[in-house]
Amino acid sequence: MELKRSDAVTVAQLDAFDEVIDVRSPAEFALDHVPEALNCPVLDDAERAYVGTLHKQVSPFDAKKIGAALVAKNIALHIDERFRGRDRGWRPLVYCWRGGQRSSAMVHVLRQVGWDAAALSGGYRAYRREVMAQLEKTPRRFSFQVVCGATGSGKSRLLAALAAQGAQVLDLERLARHRGSLLGELPGDPQPSQKMFDSLVWSALKRFEPARPVFVEAESKKIGQLQVPARLLERMREGECLRLEVPLPERVRFLIGEYRHFLEEPAALKEKLQCLTGRYGRTVIDRWIAQTDSGAWGELVADLLVTHYDPSYLRATTQNYLHYDEARSLSLERLDETGMAQAARQLLKARP
Repeated sequence: MELKRSDAVTVAQLDAFDEVIDVRSPAEFALDHVPEALNCPVLDDAERAYVGTLHKQVSPFDAKKIGAALVAKNIALHIDERFRGRDRGWRPLVYCWRGGQRSSAMVHVLRQVGWDAAALSGGYRAYRREVMAQLEKTPRRFSFQVVCGATGSGKSRLLAALAAQGAQVLDLERLARHRGSLLGELPGDPQPSQKMFDSLVWSALKRFEPARPVFVEAESKKIGQLQVPARLLERMREGECLRLEVPLPERVRFLIGEYRHFLEEPAALKEKLQCLTGRYGRTVIDRWIAQTDSGAWGELVADLLVTHYDPSYLRATTQNYLHYDEARSLSLERLDETGMAQAARQLLKARP
């Protein structure tokens, strides 16, 4: 049904619009926003702070007068620089912090141009409340196929291969921008905020069909510094498990390729290894440091897997994933593109 301009637009109607415009400041946008929204601030960070200071220290009238001029200038720039190419049928949805003056101003001008613009009722605050409510409810609608396997068995690569063949895949580590382990930080790619991660997870979930399984990697409560939504984690732990079996030498080869940035910056690797001193003692840490200093990468990776990663992973997975002991195993001799594609086809073909 086509919305009238007077209708209050809710979060459930986000996908009914051609584009979502976030008119909050860049700092607000960076913390969290509707995924794929375009940031067109009507006040930038400095302008917003200046107007706020005027409101408190001078008068609301002076703040509104200066603010109106800034908002008008910025909206004009966005129309000229960002929206000039939009055709007459373009239908944007605009939101600000709480559906107040910033979004109203943008919507008013866009409508005067002739575009069928609307404002999100309640703004970002309403959106955030809906995200949290849906993260409590939505995971219950799905059955999860949980990909398990020791570190270096190519779980994320298999998820990508499954997605390429049309499977429903929730790649939490990609959304979190972290590989989920002590050494899992991605160089030059910081993690999103917790709120942004929540938004990305909900955005992915709401596009899935409940009648089809969702493939996901077995995760702990945290991926780097981010918490996996509690209800989602609960449903994942109830899911059917699939265990990847990969020879140790192939896992070592694969991991050396995946973590090459540590080979190029061994000091960063040694700093991370030092964090495990309390768990393994000075003798083991010194052995790993010596292997790093000598560039014995194959020896170091195999040692880390056998001593640290494999026992930790097995303990955590067997404790937390109810059906791990019943998991169907899938043997992979080679973690390359061809092997992953074949494994994905095998998995999808085996499903009823």
